[in-house]
Amino acid sequence: MAEISFRKAIPSDSLRISVLLKTVYVQTYAVEGVTFEFANFITNRFAASLIEKNIRAHPDRVLLACFNENPVGVAEIIYESNCPIRNISVPELSKLYLLERFYGKGMGYGLLKEVEKQLALRGHKELNLEVYVHNDRAISFYKRQGYTTLGMVDFPMESNTYKNWVMSKKLDQ
Repeated sequence: MAEISFRKAIPSDSLRISVLLKTVYVQTYAVEGVTFEFANFITNRFAASLIEKNIRAHPDRVLLACFNENPVGVAEIIYESNCPIRNISVPELSKLYLLERFYGKGMGYGLLKEVEKQLALRGHKELNLEVYVHNDRAISFYKRQGYTTLGMVDFPMESNTYKNWVMSKKLDQ
């Protein structure tokens, strides 16, 4: 029987996380194919060496959803973030990526709940995130989980910028 689990990432997960992030990013955002800008961005941003360095420096920041011990989803928390709309210190969910074949199985929900639980245990009362304005599936998911829209910000990628919603949720203590 298949086993679903959630855990903190370890440095040896870095290569698999890199592939997972690149795959989800292409599936979600390459609506016009893979441009040079896009290829440069994901190659640099999701390099296994950078992911490993991040996990080593911040062992509580990256959480995984696993299916039979293999990563299928990843979440990253930035504890020392500021809300770009309200300019206050609020932790940020900088990533919540899930392989498409695992949609609708509770994996994204479970990963988000793990993030919220970890934040609440540390005494945080709120969580922010940014989501691309055209990512309707993610926006709908976050709204179902109690997140509300605060405003819009720009996400820069080389010479272009893309609009993102900033969303927030008060956490249960």
